[in-house]
Amino acid sequence: MKWIVGLGNPGTAYQGTRHNVGFMVVDMLAKRWGINVSQSKCKGLIGEGNVGGTKVALIKPMTYMNLSGETVRGFMDYFKADLEDAIIVYDDMDTVTGKIRLRYQGSAGGHNGIKSIIQHTGTQNFNRIRLGISRPQPGMSISDYVLSNFPKSEGDLLKSMVEESCDAAEFALTNTFERTMAKYNR
Repeated sequence: MKWIVGLGNPGTAYQGTRHNVGFMVVDMLAKRWGINVSQSKCKGLIGEGNVGGTKVALIKPMTYMNLSGETVRGFMDYFKADLEDAIIVYDDMDTVTGKIRLRYQGSAGGHNGIKSIIQHTGTQNFNRIRLGISRPQPGMSISDYVLSNFPKSEGDLLKSMVEESCDAAEFALTNTFERTMAKYNR
């Protein structure tokens, strides 16, 4: 089974924020694949389905960003899922808005959701799709920035970035992550 975890914060207050692009990707994949992500399990919302013969689970942790690892660990334990079959989707300030970067290992890079996943899995080796949100203007706090909405002027960039992330996740269902990286890291 392949499983895709979109990182974000639960609740309508956080819905359109930069920190919630992972949720946006899971929501679009759910729509694309006809999967209902509403089963409450492992401190998250989970939806299961079949995509072109591949069993897939879509996951939105409901723990708030800083505790995302609890949901990932819970899912692995409950479903006996392998971390190598996972793709973690999240926001990245070191990538410009509109661009995505795929990696299969690395540090948390200051991202608390990834830090939590590394703590709960004991490894930095897992597949990631990072969606660019750029850095805040000098003087703006990082927490205020990631919890703010995208401006209207970035709407088209956001939409195409989320779609491209969905395409990459879908490609990864039937291809190695190395091949997926080669195709989508431009």
